[in-house]
Amino acid sequence: MGSALVGVVPLVGCLPADDADRVYRLIPDQVDVDRVAPSPAIDTIPGLDIVDGLITDPDPPPAVDLTAIRPSGLPPDALPSLDEPPFVRARSVWFLQEREPVIALEIDGDARAYPLQILMWHEIVNDVVGGVPVAVTYCPLCNSAVVYERTVDDLILEFGVSGRLLNSSLVMYDRQTGTLWSHYTGGGVVGELTGTELATHPVSIVAWADWKAAHPNGLVLDRETGFIKEYGLNPYPGYDDVDERPFLFEGEVDGRYTAMTRVVTFTLDDTAVAVTLDRLRTDELVRTTVGDRDVIVRWTPGVSSALDSFDVAAGADVGTTFVAVVDPDDTFTTDDDRLVDTATGSTWDVFGEAIDGPRRGERLERIQHFDTFWFAWAAFRPDTIVID
Repeated sequence: MGSALVGVVPLVGCLPADDADRVYRLIPDQVDVDRVAPSPAIDTIPGLDIVDGLITDPDPPPAVDLTAIRPSGLPPDALPSLDEPPFVRARSVWFLQEREPVIALEIDGDARAYPLQILMWHEIVNDVVGGVPVAVTYCPLCNSAVVYERTVDDLILEFGVSGRLLNSSLVMYDRQTGTLWSHYTGGGVVGELTGTELATHPVSIVAWADWKAAHPNGLVLDRETGFIKEYGLNPYPGYDDVDERPFLFEGEVDGRYTAMTRVVTFTLDDTAVAVTLDRLRTDELVRTTVGDRDVIVRWTPGVSSALDSFDVAAGADVGTTFVAVVDPDDTFTTDDDRLVDTATGSTWDVFGEAIDGPRRGERLERIQHFDTFWFAWAAFRPDTIVID
């Protein structure tokens, strides 16, 4: 594993907070946010008991081969989910650098940023955004950020980190039924809610400077989580080297690319599509047709990789992306790192919103996408069409 093994060690131990953290505790600037209590736990068979062979012939049957769900080396909740996440206004944030990556989420006008320097130590934030209970999830081993709704029928779920991996990606569990869920697909895979699919909300990983400029009064996940962690440091230095091997992945790697090749991927009308980061670095804008719909994939430089350097903010530039369905009559081009529609000259930002010109205020129809590693996407979607 090389450097990736070195990076796993800090996960089981934490250093004291630095002086800046101690000073910051004297500044009471956290914002009160809505909370929604999760549903009570119900009497079911935990998915982990099924995986561990304590229960045979479970009903419903698992959706995956149980041998594919592997121990990560950490017990459940060793990476603690944030269940009462603290937030501050963007103007009060001192601990983020301009190019540092944050997960950008907006629901019904409620804009929030979740720094990867915090998420990589917790992987799940149980939150309520725009009145919607959601789980903001990030898996560093496959570099994927996904937001799922936490409501299933009449249950409001609360998710935790199970300590297991599926294709080297995070396996979540819910504290109401004990069902195991794939972070990558949002599907229940073992336990009471097997076969259930969680709804998603589009997100992207963007530079802190871009998010702050667009949302000066938005809410940012704060470091004051109640846990002492090495926020700002990457416990997986060098993990995203294109020649590395993924941690605890024993499947066959689709030979079209190396395992750790960065790709931007999405699914539309059950068609899985991938574009390599190398292609996007060159073209910055890729347009394709899926079924009868036109799709653009946009890349903009200026975002640090969270998995490259010990210092999250100092990582190599991997840029930011979004994927959107567009009108067939719309034409777009790039001009000095800007996205421009040629018919009106309107300029669009990294969130897919027109910020200048006749179409100012319009938003493109963004769809859920992954900035991820090839090995993980291809393992879940071997039928992927690659745009090369």
